[in-house]
Amino acid sequence: MIDFYLNGKRQHCTDVTADTSLLELLRTRLGQTGTKEGCASGDCGACTVAIGEPDTSGELVYHNANACITPAHQLDGCHLVTVEGLARGDTLHPAQAAMVDCHGSQCGFCTPGIVMSLFTLYENQRRQPAPLTQARLEEALGGNLCRCTGYRPIRDAALTMGDYPAADPEWAEDPQLGGNVAWLRRPRNGEPAAGGHYVAPQDLAALRALKAKRPGARLVAGGTDLWLETTQQLKALDDIIDVRQVAELNAIEETADGWWIGATVTLARLTPLLAEPYPAFEHLMHRFASSQIRNRATLGGNIANASPIGDTPPVLLALDARLRLDGPRGSRELPLADFFLDYKRTALAEDEFIASVFLPRPSAEQNLKVWKLSKRREDDISAVLAAFAWRLEEGVMRDVHLAFGGMAAIPRRAPAAEAALEGRAPDATAFAEARAALAEELTPMSDVRGSADYRRLAAGNLLERLRLMIAADADNNNPATKVTLDAYAH
Repeated sequence: MIDFYLNGKRQHCTDVTADTSLLELLRTRLGQTGTKEGCASGDCGACTVAIGEPDTSGELVYHNANACITPAHQLDGCHLVTVEGLARGDTLHPAQAAMVDCHGSQCGFCTPGIVMSLFTLYENQRRQPAPLTQARLEEALGGNLCRCTGYRPIRDAALTMGDYPAADPEWAEDPQLGGNVAWLRRPRNGEPAAGGHYVAPQDLAALRALKAKRPGARLVAGGTDLWLETTQQLKALDDIIDVRQVAELNAIEETADGWWIGATVTLARLTPLLAEPYPAFEHLMHRFASSQIRNRATLGGNIANASPIGDTPPVLLALDARLRLDGPRGSRELPLADFFLDYKRTALAEDEFIASVFLPRPSAEQNLKVWKLSKRREDDISAVLAAFAWRLEEGVMRDVHLAFGGMAAIPRRAPAAEAALEGRAPDATAFAEARAALAEELTPMSDVRGSADYRRLAAGNLLERLRLMIAADADNNNPATKVTLDAYAH
């Protein structure tokens, strides 16, 4: 059974299969067809909804999410808002009214999803007012694609919706929709779902027990990758352990040496943590998919799926991150570099799971640069991702770590290229040797995002960009060049 609120009305949904998506539940069981299916992969945003969950104070905080790849069972204890729930009688919500007045819709298929992203932006503005900069607008709407309207009128709607008189939906005044929804979320350590098992342990002990009993069960947190198996490959997911509510996996522990980041910490929650120690890493996170994905996707999931083009693993490899693995037989630690074995193969035993990721604190002289190459700036998959960490000590490079995604069957370091730079001045000769070594030791593949030759050339060019940036930083007599290169520093 799933117990939640939908547009202010309490819902009890029974006999829901383990792999039912939120979108399927809405359209086939609840008759809410305003939410559309476009890509069924979390790319287009047509299915965007708003999910309200209580924060630590009990206040409902809304985030936008792709309904097509959100597990329906994760609605327990939430308030789900769809486009049908925004208007107050005949009075449109400001997000809707602004879209109408600014001519932000033509065919209308993508419009409900765009409106829901605007609604979450509107709610966040009310909670924490801040200037609606171009960067914030792009972040809020980057996961909503529109083929026929054009983005200028949609942008105009976003900028003007705050000027409309407040017209809250009727459910906004319902006292039942305070933090009271949290009591609907209950431990489900052994509750079966129709057509399989869907269980949601609340603590580490319960998760260990479940993995001992059913080591082959699939783990899900955000579902942004796993759920593609059912929407794209039509596979049945009938044995699911939902780890999203395991408190220990959602913690961030700061130590003198760095941070232990729980595996289910979402990328949206992780991003502010990175701003001070690793601004280049923080900048990358704004190009990771879309806000809908970052609100659900987790750091542990981005590592565990072992994708050769995952965005965070190359950066974590460059920073010497470590993993804490756990399971019924206890916990162990290993360097992230030892975790990836081959394409989609990792060092995880069948009954183990990632518990947390250790992000080391940067040394005083450490530098980090991260570059992502993709066909679109936002909401796109990497063709090549490069992460470079190093120190300059008395004019030579030390602790050189060069890590890449999209250049092999796994995210990996480039030890031969690192050796070509270690202990040497960052000059053209050293970097030419590093590029030659890189071309020999990495074997990219060709696919729709780029040919192997393109990837090899691009990776070498990113090394050359690094050389030019280091030179510009050292060249106080050429500030114009330094400014130009700094524009691409992230």
